[in-house]
Amino acid sequence: MFEISDEDFQKLIDEALGELPKNQTDGIKNVAILFNEEPTEEQREKLNLHAGESLFGLYEGTPLAFRQGNPSLYPDRITIFKNPMLAASPNMEILKARIKHTLWHEIGHYYGLNHDRIHEIEANWK
Repeated sequence: MFEISDEDFQKLIDEALGELPKNQTDGIKNVAILFNEEPTEEQREKLNLHAGESLFGLYEGTPLAFRQGNPSLYPDRITIFKNPMLAASPNMEILKARIKHTLWHEIGHYYGLNHDRIHEIEANWK
């Protein structure tokens, strides 16, 4: 596993957000996009993650499709998990691609999309 500073990791997240199609990012409102080293115990329990299972990203909030016009009082949150990303990425190129894919995946959940639709939209970018 190679090392990367927190500042550089944040830059990669920012770059990935800038590379996503504008029509997919323009609708993002009141969402904090951040990173942590690892999922918290509370997050792991909520997702029923077993020891040894990793998680690259997590959307926490109420998806737009389920709000019925009611805005959220608090920002939704997308968290990218640095250590699992680094452990699964043998080089910078793969890390960048993994961050972009994971960020889109979590944004898709923000929109209320299921996994099939998230992957279908992503496949049409190429």
